[in-house]
Amino acid sequence: MRWKEVQERFPEEWVVLEAKKAHSEGGQRYIEDVIVIDSFADSTSALRRYNELHREEPSREYCFFHTSRPELIARERYVGVRGPR
Repeated sequence: MRWKEVQERFPEEWVVLEAKKAHSEGGQRYIEDVIVIDSFADSTSALRRYNELHREEPSREYCFFHTSRPELIARERYVGVRGPR
């Protein structure tokens, strides 16, 4: 599902998503296609659900956003050991 579709179906809500298609560029993660897992009225509940999902399946790309955001762009998270700078 595209972000515009999510915004139309879940106006002014927090949504927990699984990214199905995304790419990285310049330290940003551009999410193009998603599956909506859950929706909430508040960010605390969305964060709680995100944490549950991430604990259960850490290899999947979960995220949560408010549908008022114009685009699905996230700061890229680095996991593991980084090389020398």
